Amino acid sequence: MSTTLPIRKATTRPGGRTARITTRETAGSLRVLVLTVSVLSSPVSARTSLGSFDGWAAFRDERPPRCFAIAEPVRGGGGKWRPYATVSTWPGQRVRGQVHLRLGRALRDGAPVTLVIGNRRFPLVSGGADTWAPDQRSDAAIVAAMRSARTMSVASVAATGGGFVETYVLRGAATAIDAAALGCARG
Repeated sequence: MSTTLPIRKATTRPGGRTARITTRETAGSLRVLVLTVSVLSSPVSARTSLGSFDGWAAFRDERPPRCFAIAEPVRGGGGKWRPYATVSTWPGQRVRGQVHLRLGRALRDGAPVTLVIGNRRFPLVSGGADTWAPDQRSDAAIVAAMRSARTMSVASVAATGGGFVETYVLRGAATAIDAAALGCARG
């Protein structure tokens, strides 16, 4: 959950151009930093940061070998778990571009889960608070849509009965996905 204040500050980019950075962008950078620290502190034998890209980050785990792009929602969440979205590559299983979302709350049994990216809607399969694309073709379509859209939202019904939506900003997602794919392509 983030609060956006109407405060803006100007910064100078290379070449003398001025850019306005809102507190939402600053909060997004802080969110990536917090997510990075929490991912890095989890018990994995060896995790390497592959970079931070706007609201997204990319990592490589050595055992089992896996690379992934990851982000937290900018709106929604607030349930039992800390929600996030990943796009992963598992070289040992020959899996590339697998989409996974950890939702902030457990789902009502049988509740449909829908991912909306731009004007496209994708049905997802779920178990507990985790949800995935139903197959590799859907993974590929979702990743392709993520590359050209500004946001994505996942919606469903919580086990408690209320509907909910978690929204992700996709700025930086394509670069993080590519960094994760390259991180596992190098061996």
